[in-house]
Amino acid sequence: MPMIQDAFHRMPFASPEIEVQPPGGETLIRLDNYFALKWSEQGFQPGEVDTLNPADWFGLTVQIKPQFKAVVYDFGDGTSFGPTTDLGGPYPTGNIVKAYPDAGVYNTQIHATLTGQVSLNGSEWIDIPGQADLDGPVTPLTVLTADNRLYASGG
Repeated sequence: MPMIQDAFHRMPFASPEIEVQPPGGETLIRLDNYFALKWSEQGFQPGEVDTLNPADWFGLTVQIKPQFKAVVYDFGDGTSFGPTTDLGGPYPTGNIVKAYPDAGVYNTQIHATLTGQVSLNGSEWIDIPGQADLDGPVTPLTVLTADNRLYASGG
């Protein structure tokens, strides 16, 4: 099992990335922002199976599958949400919502935790002890203010 644990931790995982709505990296103060976890295209994300080279495993067919355990949403202002199993989502159905009271640039980030399972020569999936903690890239979110002006009609 220690060799399998080591292989699990060396696995090229997909990167957990934060997705914010409204898109574009800019928002307004006091506006609800919807956050979600998305996985990068490269690497293995939860549920995808990596088949290791049998030559490295004494002829055994070893398959490893990462499993999603939890996520923490770091809002970049000293607050966070989680750990939770909620993947977030877009307006209006997303449950991870944050409004910023002050203008500024906030470095948002996802921290995900994965567990793993292994199958040897087509056996049932067996839990791998331990977990992998993944930090996604920092994604700046610029929070702006807006000025309102009233104009007389026709002029």
